[in-house]
Amino acid sequence: MKPTIIGVLGLGVFGRTISKQLGRFGREVIVVDKDQHNIDLVADDVTTATIGDFTDYDLLEDIGIANCDAVVVATGTNLESAVLAVMHCKRLGVPHIIAKAHSAVFEQALKELGATKIISPERDSGKRLASQLLRTHIGEVLSLDDNTSIVEFSVPDKWVGKSILALELRKNYDMNVIGYRPYKGAKMTSTLNIQAPIEKGMIFVAITDSHRFEEHDYLDRIN
Repeated sequence: MKPTIIGVLGLGVFGRTISKQLGRFGREVIVVDKDQHNIDLVADDVTTATIGDFTDYDLLEDIGIANCDAVVVATGTNLESAVLAVMHCKRLGVPHIIAKAHSAVFEQALKELGATKIISPERDSGKRLASQLLRTHIGEVLSLDDNTSIVEFSVPDKWVGKSILALELRKNYDMNVIGYRPYKGAKMTSTLNIQAPIEKGMIFVAITDSHRFEEHDYLDRIN
């Protein structure tokens, strides 16, 4: 199987973190940055580290960016640089172009130019923190896509004594319970009796519409 080759253009904290993590887990990583110091910080963890301007098309072509399965454009503050990098990667035939953006204007521009995914670290980390602070019953959330998540949550007191069938979870929360823990820390079981009464302290694991269920949880409206 062909190994995944990933390019990282720009080695600020964001780019360096991605590069080092990918390299440590065996991915072939090609990085570019103007700063020798930034190159030195990741050189031992990546396959190819080049000092240069990643807005230079010829440079990207020479170092093999066209061979990458994905490229991360890790600069989020200079729109012109990000635009040129995305355009060059698109021209070189890179199938997946992931670009960092720090504003809605950046996001729109980079999407229209061909970025397949936009990352906004500050916004996304802010949303995650707010989500953690707002949760009433939810413990863990694993996002499958923008609208669907696997959610682990403690059953609300209002559910105790009722059954999954009686609560009509699919109808009310677009939720499919796939397993449960009899108590926190216990091993999960996927054997479910949807007619059995729910016991206090149980932990459910479910696939659900993230926004719908989380909104109910934040407002403590799960009933």
